[in-house]
Amino acid sequence: MSTRREFLKQALTGTAALSLGGLMPGLSNKSYGSVLGANDKIRVGAIGVNSRGMALATNFAMQPGCEVVHICDVDSRALAKCADAVEKIQNNKVRRDRDLRKMLESPEMDLVLIATPDHWHAPAALMAMQAGKDVYLEKPCSYAPHEGEMLIQGAAKYRRLLQMGNQRRSWPNVIKGIEEVKKGTIGRVYFGKAWYCSNRGPIGTGKEVDVPEWLDWDIWQGPATRVPFHDNYVHYNWHWFWHWGTGEALNNGTHMVDILRWGMEEDYPVSVNSVGGRFRYQDDWETPDTQVISMNFADGKSMTWEGRSCNGRTVEGAEVGAMFYGEKGSLLITGSNGYTIYDLKNNLVKEEMSGTTFDQNNLVNPTQSLDVYHIDNLCDAIRKSTPLNADIVSGHKSTLLVQLGNIAQRVGRTLNIDPLSGHIRGDKQAQKLWSREYEKGWEMKV
Repeated sequence: MSTRREFLKQALTGTAALSLGGLMPGLSNKSYGSVLGANDKIRVGAIGVNSRGMALATNFAMQPGCEVVHICDVDSRALAKCADAVEKIQNNKVRRDRDLRKMLESPEMDLVLIATPDHWHAPAALMAMQAGKDVYLEKPCSYAPHEGEMLIQGAAKYRRLLQMGNQRRSWPNVIKGIEEVKKGTIGRVYFGKAWYCSNRGPIGTGKEVDVPEWLDWDIWQGPATRVPFHDNYVHYNWHWFWHWGTGEALNNGTHMVDILRWGMEEDYPVSVNSVGGRFRYQDDWETPDTQVISMNFADGKSMTWEGRSCNGRTVEGAEVGAMFYGEKGSLLITGSNGYTIYDLKNNLVKEEMSGTTFDQNNLVNPTQSLDVYHIDNLCDAIRKSTPLNADIVSGHKSTLLVQLGNIAQRVGRTLNIDPLSGHIRGDKQAQKLWSREYEKGWEMKV
């Protein structure tokens, strides 16, 4: 197997930068990262820093082995706020850009972290890899399944590291809990249940208004086809519009479905169904606020994800979680760095916890101290060729499960799935949602 240093050397000497829809003609071999010395800091650029990206950028800046050198956001206010915060932490200046294409031309970065809206995740990650950068990509890894497949191809073609932000894959006690599942502590596991519940309010009925002076609306839309600006789109509410967002299923469901798939050792299902809708308020919110996705697998296992965006009644006493059900008992993983095992009579058998928990009311930085484990894993992969805990292959598979649930929801019927590829069988209407329509000139091309 080639070492990380060999990958970087090949990137310097021979890999050609292909453009994303012809948008990056200025890239050359000079744009590729320099070979990282054993004692050098990993130079980081951050794209999308209004909320989650702000938390990630400052967290990376706090790590002794990293230096954040570049900040990019289409919101001039968020750009200034994040750059100022990073400069205060590091006591040095960072470069600032509103256009990620200009940022990616810089040879001064080894790693790009991406926390943009969902429709930008895969295109930005592909562009970064084409520019010779490794990538930390917030979940979900893609807006549509085809984009996830393209990221797998891109990581292989450009020989870059791509870590998805399903951070629980790096939490020590969660890892131990998954090991308990796999070694048979609760017997053969045949069912898994995941959930997320919250009390989100209405988003109202938006009005078409002038684009605020602080926002570059054209670049914000990027690969998505153009629509007029409304006053209830930016920043957070885009999650609930199909044009850019992927709903609660991918916003929060990706995390816990990933845990189920990890512990149950599943790849692709044979069928997926979804029920639900926008029930709580009458407003512009399009994606479901109430949803149950059911997934069946060829080996006789099944799993569900329940999302309730507007009713915060907990499950198993937790706002977010995953439960494994086996022949000898059950194992629960919630938002904390820990797990709990019960026998069939609901007696507590074992519990291993840390004091840090997931704060579902904190939309920006719910698990700051625990995220460092994931950051360290990525940095070790760059420096030492340590395997990623959450590479793009596993990230795509977990993202795909909830994407299939959303597709089933939108077409209103159960999907039959090829268990070898994850592709939808015999449903032309559903297959159209496998990819998306791009704004002309912004198409993804590996």
